[in-house]
Amino acid sequence: MKRALVVGVVGGAGVAAVTVGVTSGHWLLAVIGLVAAGLGLVGVFDLLQTQHSITRNYPVVGHLRFLLERIRPEIQQYFVETNTAGTPFDRETRDLVYDRAKGNHGDEPFGTERDVNAVGYEFVAHSMRARPKPDTPQPRVRLGGPRCTKPYDIALLNVSAMSFGSLSGQAIEALNWGAALGGFAHDTGEGSISRHHTAHGGDLIMEVASGYFGCRTPEGRFDPDAFTARATLDQVKAINIKLSQGAKPGLGGLLPGSKVNAEVAEARGVPVGTTVVSPPVHPEFSTPLELIAFVDRLRDLSGGKPVGFKLCVGSRREFLAICKAMVASGSAPDFIIVDGSEGGTGAGPVEFEDHVGMPLTEGLMFVHNALVGVGLRGQVRIGASGKVATGIDIVKRICQGADFTLAARAMMFAIGCIQAQTCHTNTCPVGVATQDPQRARGLVVTDKKERVFQYQEKTVNSARQIIASMGLDDFDQLSPRKLFRRVDPQVTQTYQELFEWLEPEQLLTAPPTGWGRDWREADADSFEPASHLGRAEERPAMSRGDD
Repeated sequence: MKRALVVGVVGGAGVAAVTVGVTSGHWLLAVIGLVAAGLGLVGVFDLLQTQHSITRNYPVVGHLRFLLERIRPEIQQYFVETNTAGTPFDRETRDLVYDRAKGNHGDEPFGTERDVNAVGYEFVAHSMRARPKPDTPQPRVRLGGPRCTKPYDIALLNVSAMSFGSLSGQAIEALNWGAALGGFAHDTGEGSISRHHTAHGGDLIMEVASGYFGCRTPEGRFDPDAFTARATLDQVKAINIKLSQGAKPGLGGLLPGSKVNAEVAEARGVPVGTTVVSPPVHPEFSTPLELIAFVDRLRDLSGGKPVGFKLCVGSRREFLAICKAMVASGSAPDFIIVDGSEGGTGAGPVEFEDHVGMPLTEGLMFVHNALVGVGLRGQVRIGASGKVATGIDIVKRICQGADFTLAARAMMFAIGCIQAQTCHTNTCPVGVATQDPQRARGLVVTDKKERVFQYQEKTVNSARQIIASMGLDDFDQLSPRKLFRRVDPQVTQTYQELFEWLEPEQLLTAPPTGWGRDWREADADSFEPASHLGRAEERPAMSRGDD
């Protein structure tokens, strides 16, 4: 390996220089040789250690990054703000993830760095009846409606969709092994199931996207036999149909050809070296009713496992059309994962990342209310995915309507991601998002799987401690009344007061004014509006005004 050769040459030259300098009396040469020999020893240690991917891949010089990050907050915050796809995590959150992944408590001295008087600041209220954190196993949420014969009890925090191909095999193994240790789920992403997903036995959510990778015909259509072969594996616990993702809603997935090696090509069922672009929509269905029929079909083909879909909410009317299709068909998905537009991606247009799609807060509350309004919330579980990183994130999302959460970037932090923003170039410096074996060696699976496990466990425990401090015994007791937002410097309101919340079956009986037009225009037989209303007349999510 080139790096080992360079380290060896520098160290060897240093030892030779020391020897020559001492024997000849050239002390300056001896000093220079001593420095070189010392650098060689540091380089050898860096190459052999397993904890830090950056110095394992870049011996000696990698320490410069750690030195710069000690200059706080300016330099460290610079890395966060300039090297992030999607809305960035603040430094405090990123450091908290790193600390928990390393087994630390994540306690910060001297109090909050946040402006609690700023408009938009959110908090939950503690109680004089605070409870001790429960000493019981992590809580679970059951996925499985009336038509599901193999329900799955999912954890509160899970690994969100990240594909093999986008991530290295070592990264996939670390995530899945960590999931196996902690008993939480690992979404495969749209890149299908590879040997890295099955090496350590962690629970899998098999994602089926518009490219049908791993279950496609040579022409790119859905192959039921190939799907069944993978979906019926014992390790696969649920099926997730990807309709859209928050970082690039309205676009299909993209994997540059430089990352499609033989192993990635085999897993996906595509030619080696070909840039893989998924269609923006699924070829297998084109109407809301056909989508629900596809859900039912995958449930049958998988042997009765929970089947759901993931989307970043766009048109309210289109999602309400899906709800009408559920009512009309008498069938529904077992779960829906709501992705927020603030989600990140390794390859996507900046305009889409920044300006297309509904943020998670609005999208999550809308989906929850829509399902309540058609009387199906009790059988359809909701997952939240998009900048979920901490215990308070879990608590907030459940207050807003979620049952469970999934994290992507935070899990990447746990396995060593430094947000170098080179995911699409195959040159990730820490081995997370690359298929280059020399770079991927920097990620040591046996070390990083522990970090994934520790991060998830400590984050869920933090969420449990928070609800205990609120005087609650269970996450089921969370509600919009428990979450506060500052709306101006003098006023805070609860989410219950800020937004409109529907009553069960209210859309079926008497849709409220703010929902009436979208509900009337929703059509179970088409994603097109029932009449030709203009785009400008569609209403934003959760608005409270009149038609």
